[in-house]
Amino acid sequence: MYEAFGIVSSSGRNIYVDGMQDFRPIGAFSFLGRYRVIDFPISNMTNSNIDRIQVYINNKPRSIVEHVGTGRHYNINSKSGRLQLLFSEHNNNNDIYNTDISCYMDNMESLSRMNQPYVVVAPSYMVYSIDFDQFIHTHIESGADVTMLYHAVDNAKEAYLTCNILELNRQKGVESIGANHGNKKNQNIYMDTCVMKTELFISLIKEAKKLSSMYTLADILKANCGTLDIRGVAHKGFFASITDFPSYYDANMNLLDYKAAQELFHDNWPIYTRTNDSCPTQYFDTAEVKNSVISNGCQIEGTVENSVIGRGCVIKKGAVVKNSVVLAEVTVGEGVHVENEVVDKWARLVHEKEIVSPADQPGYIRRGDTL
Repeated sequence: MYEAFGIVSSSGRNIYVDGMQDFRPIGAFSFLGRYRVIDFPISNMTNSNIDRIQVYINNKPRSIVEHVGTGRHYNINSKSGRLQLLFSEHNNNNDIYNTDISCYMDNMESLSRMNQPYVVVAPSYMVYSIDFDQFIHTHIESGADVTMLYHAVDNAKEAYLTCNILELNRQKGVESIGANHGNKKNQNIYMDTCVMKTELFISLIKEAKKLSSMYTLADILKANCGTLDIRGVAHKGFFASITDFPSYYDANMNLLDYKAAQELFHDNWPIYTRTNDSCPTQYFDTAEVKNSVISNGCQIEGTVENSVIGRGCVIKKGAVVKNSVVLAEVTVGEGVHVENEVVDKWARLVHEKEIVSPADQPGYIRRGDTL
Protein backbone atom coordinates (compact mmCIF):
# COMPACT_ATOMS: atom_id res chain seq x y z
CA MET A 1 0.00 0.00 0.00
CA TYR A 2 1.31 3.44 -0.96
CA GLU A 3 0.53 6.82 0.54
CA ALA A 4 -1.74 8.47 -2.02
CA PHE A 5 -4.95 10.42 -2.19
CA GLY A 6 -7.49 10.29 -4.98
CA ILE A 7 -9.10 12.93 -7.15
CA VAL A 8 -12.29 12.27 -9.12
CA SER A 9 -12.55 14.98 -11.76
CA SER A 10 -15.74 15.92 -13.61
CA SER A 11 -14.36 18.43 -16.13
CA GLY A 12 -13.46 17.49 -19.66
CA ARG A 13 -13.32 19.27 -22.99
CA ASN A 14 -16.05 18.63 -25.61
CA ILE A 15 -17.89 16.29 -23.26
CA TYR A 16 -21.65 16.55 -23.29
CA VAL A 17 -24.46 13.99 -23.24
CA ASP A 18 -27.43 15.56 -25.01
CA GLY A 19 -30.64 15.59 -23.00
CA MET A 20 -29.53 13.74 -19.90
CA GLN A 21 -26.85 16.23 -18.90
CA ASP A 22 -29.43 19.01 -18.79
CA PHE A 23 -30.50 17.54 -15.45
CA ARG A 24 -27.30 16.22 -13.82
CA PRO A 25 -23.55 15.73 -14.38
CA ILE A 26 -22.38 12.52 -16.04
CA GLY A 27 -21.10 11.11 -12.76
CA ALA A 28 -24.68 11.09 -11.47
CA PHE A 29 -26.06 9.17 -14.48
CA SER A 30 -27.82 5.93 -13.67
CA PHE A 31 -25.74 3.02 -14.96
CA LEU A 32 -26.87 -0.55 -15.51
CA GLY A 33 -30.00 0.12 -13.46
CA ARG A 34 -28.33 -0.08 -10.05
CA TYR A 35 -25.26 2.16 -10.07
CA ARG A 36 -24.21 5.74 -10.83
CA VAL A 37 -21.21 6.31 -13.11
CA ILE A 38 -19.22 7.95 -10.30
CA ASP A 39 -19.48 4.76 -8.21
CA PHE A 40 -16.77 3.14 -10.35
CA PRO A 41 -13.84 5.54 -9.81
CA ILE A 42 -14.63 5.94 -6.10
CA SER A 43 -14.95 2.17 -5.60
CA ASN A 44 -11.68 1.58 -7.47
CA MET A 45 -9.99 3.95 -5.05
CA THR A 46 -11.45 2.56 -1.85
CA ASN A 47 -10.79 -1.02 -2.97
CA SER A 48 -7.18 0.08 -3.54
CA ASN A 49 -6.96 1.39 0.06
CA ILE A 50 -7.14 5.03 -1.01
CA ASP A 51 -9.39 6.53 1.65
CA ARG A 52 -8.72 10.26 1.19
CA ILE A 53 -10.69 11.28 -1.89
CA GLN A 54 -11.62 14.62 -3.39
CA VAL A 55 -14.59 14.73 -5.79
CA TYR A 56 -14.69 17.84 -7.98
CA ILE A 57 -18.07 19.02 -9.29
CA ASN A 58 -18.36 21.72 -11.91
CA ASN A 59 -22.12 21.98 -12.52
CA LYS A 60 -25.55 20.88 -11.24
CA PRO A 61 -24.22 19.48 -7.96
CA ARG A 62 -27.47 18.40 -6.27
CA SER A 63 -27.70 14.82 -7.60
CA ILE A 64 -24.01 14.08 -6.98
CA VAL A 65 -24.19 15.50 -3.45
CA GLU A 66 -27.31 13.45 -2.68
CA HIS A 67 -25.78 10.25 -4.01
CA VAL A 68 -22.23 10.51 -2.70
CA GLY A 69 -23.08 12.13 0.64
CA THR A 70 -20.36 11.52 3.20
CA GLY A 71 -19.05 8.60 1.17
CA ARG A 72 -19.50 6.04 3.93
CA HIS A 73 -21.31 3.59 1.65
CA TYR A 74 -18.07 3.35 -0.37
CA ASN A 75 -16.39 1.53 2.53
CA ILE A 76 -14.12 4.45 3.37
CA ASN A 77 -12.18 3.98 6.60
CA SER A 78 -14.31 5.60 9.30
CA LYS A 79 -11.30 6.88 11.29
CA SER A 80 -8.67 7.97 8.77
CA GLY A 81 -10.76 8.23 5.61
CA ARG A 82 -12.53 11.25 4.24
CA LEU A 83 -14.39 12.16 1.06
CA GLN A 84 -14.57 15.84 0.14
CA LEU A 85 -16.96 17.40 -2.35
CA LEU A 86 -15.36 20.44 -3.97
CA PHE A 87 -17.00 22.86 -6.40
CA SER A 88 -16.06 25.08 -9.31
CA GLU A 89 -17.01 28.73 -9.66
CA HIS A 90 -17.74 28.11 -13.37
CA ASN A 91 -21.01 26.21 -13.77
CA ASN A 92 -21.76 26.58 -17.48
CA ASN A 93 -21.09 23.40 -19.45
CA ASN A 94 -20.18 25.39 -22.56
CA ASP A 95 -17.92 27.83 -20.73
CA ILE A 96 -14.44 27.54 -22.25
CA TYR A 97 -12.99 28.41 -18.84
CA ASN A 98 -14.81 25.53 -17.15
CA THR A 99 -11.83 23.17 -17.03
CA ASP A 100 -10.39 20.78 -14.48
CA ILE A 101 -7.46 23.18 -13.96
CA SER A 102 -9.90 25.99 -13.15
CA CYS A 103 -11.67 23.75 -10.63
CA TYR A 104 -8.37 22.78 -9.00
CA MET A 105 -7.32 26.42 -8.77
CA ASP A 106 -10.63 27.33 -7.12
CA ASN A 107 -9.83 24.71 -4.46
CA MET A 108 -6.06 25.09 -4.20
CA GLU A 109 -6.25 25.58 -0.44
CA SER A 110 -7.81 22.13 0.01
CA LEU A 111 -5.33 20.58 -2.43
CA SER A 112 -2.35 22.10 -0.68
CA ARG A 113 -3.42 20.58 2.64
CA MET A 114 -3.18 16.99 1.34
CA ASN A 115 -0.06 15.48 2.90
CA GLN A 116 0.05 12.24 0.88
CA PRO A 117 3.13 12.14 -1.41
CA TYR A 118 1.21 10.79 -4.43
CA VAL A 119 -2.06 11.62 -6.14
CA VAL A 120 -4.20 9.48 -8.43
CA VAL A 121 -6.49 11.40 -10.78
CA ALA A 122 -9.46 9.62 -12.40
CA PRO A 123 -12.51 10.91 -14.31
CA SER A 124 -16.12 10.67 -13.17
CA TYR A 125 -17.29 9.89 -16.74
CA MET A 126 -15.44 6.64 -17.48
CA VAL A 127 -16.34 3.12 -16.38
CA TYR A 128 -13.64 0.54 -15.69
CA SER A 129 -12.06 -1.49 -12.91
CA ILE A 130 -8.43 -1.16 -11.84
CA ASP A 131 -6.25 -1.78 -8.81
CA PHE A 132 -4.74 1.65 -8.20
CA ASP A 133 -2.34 0.22 -5.64
CA GLN A 134 -0.68 -1.80 -8.41
CA PHE A 135 -0.86 1.23 -10.72
CA ILE A 136 1.03 3.35 -8.18
CA HIS A 137 3.55 0.54 -7.64
CA THR A 138 4.24 0.38 -11.39
CA HIS A 139 4.70 4.15 -11.45
CA ILE A 140 7.17 4.21 -8.57
CA GLU A 141 9.15 1.23 -9.89
CA SER A 142 9.53 2.88 -13.31
CA GLY A 143 10.94 6.08 -11.86
CA ALA A 144 8.68 8.12 -14.16
CA ASP A 145 7.43 11.60 -13.34
CA VAL A 146 3.91 10.81 -14.52
CA THR A 147 2.22 7.53 -15.44
CA MET A 148 -0.90 7.63 -17.63
CA LEU A 149 -3.49 4.90 -18.08
CA TYR A 150 -4.61 4.04 -21.61
CA HIS A 151 -6.81 1.49 -23.34
CA ALA A 152 -5.95 0.12 -26.78
CA VAL A 153 -8.99 0.04 -29.08
CA ASP A 154 -9.64 -0.95 -32.69
CA ASN A 155 -12.74 1.17 -33.33
CA ALA A 156 -11.35 4.68 -32.84
CA LYS A 157 -12.65 5.80 -36.24
CA GLU A 158 -16.26 5.75 -35.04
CA ALA A 159 -15.93 5.83 -31.24
CA TYR A 160 -14.02 7.77 -28.56
CA LEU A 161 -14.04 10.86 -30.78
CA THR A 162 -14.07 13.23 -27.79
CA CYS A 163 -11.14 11.46 -26.12
CA ASN A 164 -7.40 12.06 -26.25
CA ILE A 165 -4.95 9.51 -27.63
CA LEU A 166 -1.39 8.67 -26.61
CA GLU A 167 1.50 8.16 -29.00
CA LEU A 168 3.94 5.76 -27.34
CA ASN A 169 7.48 4.68 -28.10
CA ARG A 170 8.71 1.11 -27.70
CA GLN A 171 9.48 1.67 -24.04
CA LYS A 172 5.88 2.85 -23.41
CA GLY A 173 7.07 6.42 -23.06
CA VAL A 174 4.44 9.00 -24.00
CA GLU A 175 5.77 10.98 -26.96
CA SER A 176 2.64 13.06 -27.53
CA ILE A 177 -0.97 13.54 -26.44
CA GLY A 178 -3.57 14.58 -28.98
CA ALA A 179 -7.24 14.52 -29.88
CA ASN A 180 -8.77 11.50 -31.57
CA HIS A 181 -9.79 12.77 -35.01
CA GLY A 182 -11.14 9.40 -36.15
CA ASN A 183 -8.50 8.90 -38.82
CA LYS A 184 -7.18 5.57 -37.49
CA LYS A 185 -9.04 2.59 -36.10
CA ASN A 186 -6.25 1.43 -33.78
CA GLN A 187 -5.47 3.99 -31.07
CA ASN A 188 -4.36 4.17 -27.46
CA ILE A 189 -7.21 6.03 -25.74
CA TYR A 190 -6.07 8.09 -22.77
CA MET A 191 -8.38 7.23 -19.89
CA ASP A 192 -7.91 10.64 -18.21
CA THR A 193 -6.29 8.70 -15.37
CA CYS A 194 -2.78 9.33 -14.10
CA VAL A 195 -0.53 9.18 -11.05
CA MET A 196 2.28 11.52 -10.01
CA LYS A 197 3.78 13.14 -6.94
CA THR A 198 1.45 15.62 -5.27
CA GLU A 199 4.10 18.34 -5.43
CA LEU A 200 4.43 17.92 -9.21
CA PHE A 201 0.66 17.89 -9.63
CA ILE A 202 0.24 21.22 -7.86
CA SER A 203 3.09 22.79 -9.81
CA LEU A 204 1.55 21.65 -13.11
CA ILE A 205 -1.79 23.19 -12.14
CA LYS A 206 -0.14 26.54 -11.43
CA GLU A 207 1.90 26.35 -14.64
CA ALA A 208 -1.22 25.57 -16.69
CA LYS A 209 -3.06 28.54 -15.21
CA LYS A 210 -0.21 30.85 -16.20
CA LEU A 211 0.01 29.52 -19.77
CA SER A 212 -3.70 29.54 -20.64
CA SER A 213 -7.03 29.88 -18.86
CA MET A 214 -8.37 27.21 -21.24
CA TYR A 215 -5.76 24.58 -20.36
CA THR A 216 -6.78 21.20 -18.97
CA LEU A 217 -4.54 18.76 -17.12
CA ALA A 218 -4.11 16.82 -20.38
CA ASP A 219 -2.99 20.04 -22.10
CA ILE A 220 -0.28 20.83 -19.58
CA LEU A 221 0.95 17.22 -19.65
CA LYS A 222 1.06 17.44 -23.44
CA ALA A 223 3.12 20.64 -23.20
CA ASN A 224 5.59 18.84 -20.90
CA CYS A 225 6.03 15.62 -22.86
CA GLY A 226 9.53 16.75 -23.86
CA THR A 227 10.65 17.74 -20.37
CA LEU A 228 8.97 15.21 -18.08
CA ASP A 229 9.36 11.43 -18.07
CA ILE A 230 5.79 10.40 -18.85
CA ARG A 231 4.98 6.70 -19.23
CA GLY A 232 1.91 4.81 -20.36
CA VAL A 233 0.37 1.73 -18.73
CA ALA A 234 -2.16 -0.38 -20.62
CA HIS A 235 -5.54 -1.16 -19.10
CA LYS A 236 -7.15 -4.54 -19.72
CA GLY A 237 -10.81 -5.41 -19.31
CA PHE A 238 -14.05 -3.54 -19.85
CA PHE A 239 -13.75 0.17 -20.60
CA ALA A 240 -16.41 2.74 -21.45
CA SER A 241 -15.97 6.47 -21.95
CA ILE A 242 -19.29 8.22 -21.42
CA THR A 243 -18.70 11.50 -23.20
CA ASP A 244 -21.74 11.73 -25.50
CA PHE A 245 -25.21 10.24 -25.86
CA PRO A 246 -24.31 7.21 -28.06
CA SER A 247 -21.49 6.19 -25.71
CA TYR A 248 -23.85 6.20 -22.72
CA TYR A 249 -26.35 4.00 -24.54
CA ASP A 250 -23.64 1.64 -25.83
CA ALA A 251 -21.94 1.30 -22.44
CA ASN A 252 -25.17 0.04 -20.86
CA MET A 253 -26.07 -2.22 -23.76
CA ASN A 254 -22.58 -3.74 -24.04
CA LEU A 255 -22.80 -5.00 -20.46
CA LEU A 256 -25.79 -7.15 -21.32
CA ASP A 257 -23.10 -9.46 -22.69
CA TYR A 258 -22.21 -11.67 -19.73
CA LYS A 259 -18.56 -11.97 -20.79
CA ALA A 260 -18.21 -8.20 -20.94
CA ALA A 261 -19.84 -7.87 -17.52
CA GLN A 262 -17.35 -10.38 -16.09
CA GLU A 263 -14.52 -8.09 -17.23
CA LEU A 264 -15.94 -5.25 -15.14
CA PHE A 265 -17.40 -6.95 -12.08
CA HIS A 266 -15.26 -9.24 -9.94
CA ASP A 267 -16.08 -11.14 -6.76
CA ASN A 268 -13.17 -9.56 -4.87
CA TRP A 269 -13.69 -6.07 -6.31
CA PRO A 270 -17.12 -4.77 -5.23
CA ILE A 271 -18.62 -1.67 -6.81
CA TYR A 272 -20.26 0.25 -3.99
CA THR A 273 -23.34 2.42 -4.38
CA ARG A 274 -26.02 4.05 -2.31
CA THR A 275 -28.80 1.53 -1.79
CA ASN A 276 -32.44 1.93 -0.88
CA ASP A 277 -34.96 -0.43 0.63
CA SER A 278 -37.50 -1.74 -1.86
CA CYS A 279 -39.27 -4.99 -2.56
CA PRO A 280 -38.02 -7.50 -5.14
CA THR A 281 -39.27 -7.14 -8.69
CA GLN A 282 -42.64 -8.76 -9.39
CA TYR A 283 -42.95 -10.83 -12.56
CA PHE A 284 -46.55 -11.48 -13.56
CA ASP A 285 -47.84 -14.44 -15.57
CA THR A 286 -47.86 -12.35 -18.74
CA ALA A 287 -44.24 -11.21 -18.33
CA GLU A 288 -41.55 -12.27 -20.78
CA VAL A 289 -37.96 -11.20 -20.13
CA LYS A 290 -34.92 -12.00 -22.30
CA ASN A 291 -31.27 -10.97 -21.89
CA SER A 292 -32.02 -7.95 -19.70
CA VAL A 293 -30.96 -6.36 -16.43
CA ILE A 294 -33.96 -5.66 -14.19
CA SER A 295 -33.50 -3.64 -11.00
CA ASN A 296 -35.47 -4.16 -7.80
CA GLY A 297 -38.88 -2.68 -7.08
CA CYS A 298 -40.26 -3.15 -10.62
CA GLN A 299 -43.55 -4.60 -11.81
CA ILE A 300 -43.17 -6.51 -15.07
CA GLU A 301 -46.32 -7.60 -16.89
CA GLY A 302 -45.15 -7.09 -20.47
CA THR A 303 -42.13 -8.06 -22.61
CA VAL A 304 -38.58 -6.86 -21.94
CA GLU A 305 -35.79 -7.83 -24.33
CA ASN A 306 -32.14 -6.74 -24.48
CA SER A 307 -32.80 -3.83 -22.11
CA VAL A 308 -31.71 -2.25 -18.84
CA ILE A 309 -34.59 -1.42 -16.49
CA GLY A 310 -34.00 0.87 -13.51
CA ARG A 311 -35.54 0.73 -10.04
CA GLY A 312 -39.29 1.01 -9.54
CA CYS A 313 -40.34 0.78 -13.19
CA VAL A 314 -43.78 -0.47 -14.26
CA ILE A 315 -44.08 -2.36 -17.56
CA LYS A 316 -47.80 -2.92 -18.16
CA LYS A 317 -49.48 -5.89 -19.84
CA GLY A 318 -48.92 -5.99 -23.59
CA ALA A 319 -46.08 -3.45 -23.45
CA VAL A 320 -42.81 -4.23 -25.27
CA VAL A 321 -39.47 -2.73 -24.24
CA LYS A 322 -36.63 -3.71 -26.56
CA ASN A 323 -32.99 -2.58 -26.91
CA SER A 324 -33.60 0.27 -24.48
CA VAL A 325 -32.17 1.84 -21.33
CA VAL A 326 -35.00 2.74 -18.95
CA LEU A 327 -34.13 4.77 -15.87
CA ALA A 328 -35.91 4.64 -12.49
CA GLU A 329 -39.63 5.12 -11.85
CA VAL A 330 -40.72 4.95 -15.50
CA THR A 331 -44.17 3.67 -16.50
CA VAL A 332 -44.68 1.95 -19.86
CA GLY A 333 -48.42 1.62 -20.45
CA GLU A 334 -50.47 -1.19 -21.95
CA GLY A 335 -49.71 -1.96 -25.58
CA VAL A 336 -46.83 0.57 -25.81
CA HIS A 337 -43.86 -0.49 -27.93
CA VAL A 338 -40.54 1.13 -26.93
CA GLU A 339 -37.43 0.27 -28.94
CA ASN A 340 -33.91 1.74 -29.22
CA GLU A 341 -34.58 4.46 -26.61
CA VAL A 342 -33.11 5.94 -23.47
CA VAL A 343 -36.05 6.78 -21.21
CA ASP A 344 -35.21 9.19 -18.41
CA LYS A 345 -36.58 9.08 -14.85
CA TRP A 346 -40.28 9.47 -14.09
CA ALA A 347 -41.34 9.44 -17.74
CA ARG A 348 -44.81 8.02 -18.49
CA LEU A 349 -45.26 6.34 -21.88
CA VAL A 350 -48.98 5.73 -21.95
CA HIS A 351 -50.68 7.41 -24.94
CA GLU A 352 -48.26 7.04 -27.87
CA LYS A 353 -48.19 3.34 -28.77
CA GLU A 354 -45.13 3.24 -31.05
CA ILE A 355 -41.94 4.88 -29.72
CA VAL A 356 -39.20 3.47 -31.93
CA SER A 357 -35.91 5.01 -33.07
CA PRO A 358 -33.40 3.66 -35.61
CA ALA A 359 -31.03 1.06 -34.18
CA ASP A 360 -27.99 3.17 -35.07
CA GLN A 361 -29.51 6.39 -33.64
CA PRO A 362 -31.13 5.67 -30.27
CA GLY A 363 -33.68 8.22 -29.11
CA TYR A 364 -34.11 10.06 -25.84
CA ILE A 365 -37.26 10.67 -23.80
CA ARG A 366 -36.84 13.48 -21.32
CA ARG A 367 -37.17 13.15 -17.57
CA GLY A 368 -40.74 13.47 -16.34
CA ASP A 369 -42.30 13.68 -19.83
CA THR A 370 -45.62 12.05 -20.66
CA LEU A 371 -46.00 10.57 -24.13
